[in-house]
Amino acid sequence: MKKVNSAEISVVLPVYKCTETIKELSKKLVLVLSKISKDYEIIFVVDGCPENPWSLINSLADKNKKIKGIKLSKNFGQHHAITAGIDSASGNWVVVMDCDMQEEPADIEILYKKAMEGFDIVLCKRVYRKDSFFKKAGSKMFFLIFNYLTTNKAVSSIGNFGIYSKKVIDCVKLLKEQNRAFWLLVNWVGFNKTTINTIRHKRKKGRSSYNLKKLINLAMSSIIAHSNKPLKFTIFIGLLLSFFSFVAASWVLYQYFVNAYRVLGWTSLMISINFLGGLILGAIGMLGLYIEKIFDQVKNRPLYIIDKKINL
Repeated sequence: MKKVNSAEISVVLPVYKCTETIKELSKKLVLVLSKISKDYEIIFVVDGCPENPWSLINSLADKNKKIKGIKLSKNFGQHHAITAGIDSASGNWVVVMDCDMQEEPADIEILYKKAMEGFDIVLCKRVYRKDSFFKKAGSKMFFLIFNYLTTNKAVSSIGNFGIYSKKVIDCVKLLKEQNRAFWLLVNWVGFNKTTINTIRHKRKKGRSSYNLKKLINLAMSSIIAHSNKPLKFTIFIGLLLSFFSFVAASWVLYQYFVNAYRVLGWTSLMISINFLGGLILGAIGMLGLYIEKIFDQVKNRPLYIIDKKINL
């Protein structure tokens, strides 16, 4: 039974360095959502944005009560902002998208119609991306490594943009990992899903906040959060090196006792020590990354802190 204060569809948008597109985006969203249902809501989540778009969102919300806002106390990260948005969303269906206008609001109507065919999750598959060569290549490389090191099977052409049933969103809300990636959490909960083909437009205004360093950190965090394969890989390398060390030691002993062959071997010894020392430090570092994530989780801090709300 539908709740009295629930909406048919909610749109959650994390806001960071895209203030210039909010006004245009809100107009397009209102037009599209009005075709689907009169019961809709648009939730902007300001994630410690340095441009301070709160006054603009406040103004838009005063004119249209279906436009709502959440201001976080600081920058918690895109996926924590999405979590704040879905926690406040009341829709039977929830759309998650960026607010940089690279994703087309008109696709929401297509997503909704596809969901009505009996799907719990409908994701946008980008058949064409108007991004730079390096960004597309980096994205493909990340997913290639990620799929190898984890049991999740993801593709570079699918991101957060999609529509999710209330059943799916309620399950995602149960997952309280500090190390969050919304699309990975959705992938983990399962349910009946499909895709539609879309075009990802070139960013018209502003610049992406994801630089190379942030992308590498996101990749490492995502892999560590969803796989223990790197730890198993270090064990495999250790066993492999032990085997070769045993073979080499057997050969040296054979030469020493049978052929009376004497070699000082200082150079080879130092190379071996440095090589093995580097591998040991690397393995300890990998273990340290996992311990760091455990430490963050056991502190049990809130995933986000809300400073202000509008129309919620």
